[in-house]
Amino acid sequence: MTTTTISEKDKMTLAREMLGKLVDRRVLAALEVCVRCGICTESCHYYRSNPKTEHTPYYRAEQVRRVYRQFMDPVGRAFPRWFGAKPTADETLSKLAETAFATCTLCHRCTFECPFGVETAEIMRVMRSVATATGYGPEMLIEIAGAAIAKEENADLFRDIFLDQVKELEKEVQDALGSSKARIPVEQKGARLLYVPLAGAHTIVPQAIIFNAAKESWTLSMFDTANYAVFLGDAARSKRIAQRIIKEAETLKVKEMIITECGHGYTAMRWEVPKWFGKPLSFGLRNIIEVLDEYIRDGVIHVNPTTNGEPVTYHDSCNLGRKGGLLEEPRRVIRAVVGDFREMTPNRLHSYCCGAGSGLVATPEWTDIRLEAGKLKAEQIRQTGARIVVTSCDNCRHQCGELSEHYNLGTTVTSISELTAKALV
Repeated sequence: MTTTTISEKDKMTLAREMLGKLVDRRVLAALEVCVRCGICTESCHYYRSNPKTEHTPYYRAEQVRRVYRQFMDPVGRAFPRWFGAKPTADETLSKLAETAFATCTLCHRCTFECPFGVETAEIMRVMRSVATATGYGPEMLIEIAGAAIAKEENADLFRDIFLDQVKELEKEVQDALGSSKARIPVEQKGARLLYVPLAGAHTIVPQAIIFNAAKESWTLSMFDTANYAVFLGDAARSKRIAQRIIKEAETLKVKEMIITECGHGYTAMRWEVPKWFGKPLSFGLRNIIEVLDEYIRDGVIHVNPTTNGEPVTYHDSCNLGRKGGLLEEPRRVIRAVVGDFREMTPNRLHSYCCGAGSGLVATPEWTDIRLEAGKLKAEQIRQTGARIVVTSCDNCRHQCGELSEHYNLGTTVTSISELTAKALV
């Protein structure tokens, strides 16, 4: 985590200001309604992978309640030990950061099991904001968010390098389709779709193959959809990162923005952006999975499921599935492009988090915690007997790959787009 030279007094003041700003009715209700019944216990992948009291949602939320009382409650501020609070801001905030960033992936599964609908993830989101503002945010997340902003500030310097890279990837698309006419268009004004990838050829080449096969009017974004400031709870930087792509879409006058297979990138643009900017987007927004589902349904592309003959299972991304509502679309596509699809149990709304969500995959200091939290997902994968794990989120992809190695699953991981591109006829 980052270190800070902010004085003890200033940390307390800043934490108090952030809590006063962010703890609205919804969060306050989540803080106060919990009756510690423990029904949420079995819903948490941390607890199911390692059943300790400190891995339960209600325990984590209770640590946050103590911090809230220490900083905001008059009695708690005067007598912090009465509430089990730490005696100094440094100790309190350091522990808070680990609780909020390392022991909760904001997957929202516990909320579905809670009889009162307590949103533990919202409590943790606020505490991430407090930890980041007071200098306790994970260093890697801060660096990645900063790099995204720097790319926009120096877009002209990056443009030529980016275009050269795209030209190289374009050759792969042409080889795959057997056509020298296949293109990866960039900065194409008036295109119907602006496709926003991630950093990596696997989020550009398969999709470009499909768009060319569909004869789609599209253009590739200069930026990627990742917004790690969201994980930090840093609203100002989150808005700046999102604004890059919004401005690009508006400048190119596209009809729709299509987000690649990225859980947080999609939910940030779909649900958070309208709240951040106080207005809806001026263009449509969908995930690439929705486009693939439409292409197959309408006969825009044709696929052969026997091309993907090995048994495949699907991991529901918490952001796209439970929080984003994309539950059947990925399954329709998978069933169309593979010959042997096997569901994990449970799945859809009740699917367990892979253990890497909300930026945990990018925090090396908590790798052991992340891999342990993924034990339950590894067991689910093993029980299917599948050889290929497909997921619609890049962070999930990285985690499932590491879980395969760590727990000797013998599986490979791929995306829905890659399976679809391979199945094209």
